[in-house]
Amino acid sequence: MERYHPSEVYELFVRHMNTPRVVVDNGVCATATLVQVHSARKHGVLLEAVAALSDHGVCVRKGYISSDDGRWFMDVFHVTDAAGRKVADADALLARLESSLSADALPPRTPPSATVGAGMPTLLELVGADRPGLLSEVFAVLHDLRCGIADARAWTHGGRVAALVFVRDEETGAPIDDAARVRRVESRLRHVLRGGALGARMVRADAAAVNMDRRLHQLLNEDGEAESRADQAEATAVAVQDWGERGYSVVTVSCRDRPKLLFDVVCTLTDLDYVVYHGTFDTDGDHAQQEFYIRRLDGQPISSAAERRRVIQCLQAAIERRASEGVRLELRIADRRGLLAYVTRVFRENSLSVTHAEITTRGDMAMNVFHVTDVAGRPADPKTIDEVIQRIGTESLRVDEERWPRLCSTEGDAGRGGGAGIFSLGSLVKKNLASLGLIRSCS
Repeated sequence: MERYHPSEVYELFVRHMNTPRVVVDNGVCATATLVQVHSARKHGVLLEAVAALSDHGVCVRKGYISSDDGRWFMDVFHVTDAAGRKVADADALLARLESSLSADALPPRTPPSATVGAGMPTLLELVGADRPGLLSEVFAVLHDLRCGIADARAWTHGGRVAALVFVRDEETGAPIDDAARVRRVESRLRHVLRGGALGARMVRADAAAVNMDRRLHQLLNEDGEAESRADQAEATAVAVQDWGERGYSVVTVSCRDRPKLLFDVVCTLTDLDYVVYHGTFDTDGDHAQQEFYIRRLDGQPISSAAERRRVIQCLQAAIERRASEGVRLELRIADRRGLLAYVTRVFRENSLSVTHAEITTRGDMAMNVFHVTDVAGRPADPKTIDEVIQRIGTESLRVDEERWPRLCSTEGDAGRGGGAGIFSLGSLVKKNLASLGLIRSCS
């Protein structure tokens, strides 16, 4: 039986005492499921809660975050499924949230390298200048180097591309950990990417422990993509103001609603080392309005014009990165060696450019999603799409143009102006959340 040092036992006790309390209630609101999280303050715990909601595939319609500016805070979310209905599997959602937010158990007393499971794939991180056919070249190189692809995700934005690819040996399924082979893969891919601040690098990582969306945001921010872009589109309005009386910086976001919008905003603020003390978020049809009262980790508000500009740029970039462009193509097919190299080559040969890609392998099946445009970034010709489908297989590849843009829009609400019914955070703060009736408000 393993024995732990008293300090480790005390740490586990403290974590257990501060375990967040989660409530998932389908009876309070007629149109949405209410999720309430009450927790000790810890940097990143809000992001963990929002990530768990996003991973469960629910849409956050409205909610608020409140804190006593001390050790405790409360998050309240009104969520629905993709079709705008209450969440049917409330118990499963509760279990996911409790698992994501639970206090961590003490780690096993074994060296870190020994905790890596056999057969764990190797994570390949890629960042570089985007161009038509780039992903096709990347997958072709990996196939040539006998690297099988288990899962992958790629985003393009602002002339840059970031990708995460979990690879393993194509023959044996073993992780790629031979130093000479790793250098060879990285070198070939850096040549394909033609330079860049980060290029290509391989690391050992547990696929289940990597939040791929968060890591893609981090890679593009590290690459300087947000600061290097031209003026943002008017559709994404982000402002940062001061509330000197209370020592907060106030961040407001107004844009078109879409899946994982709240995650992208909270993720960006967290990775920029800001703490959200209070916040409100609401949707009206296809419009979203969010407001957050933040401070830096040192407890101070934003203090300079340059810092304010960076926050605005990073938030605008994070919001727009996931705004998928082009036709959504869904591929479901028996997995085989070289599949992605073949499919993306067909796209390239038909002058289609991949703007987003989500690659998933489950058992013997490949379940992939691609967003494609023409090489100039314009909508793809329907005839070209038909030809690609015929070539890859009508039973395997299909178009789903409507699902993504409407995923988080309630039927009949599209086109209505945003802003109606938005919570007033100033009144929440001044009243110090004296009225707990807000928790059960569904209007």
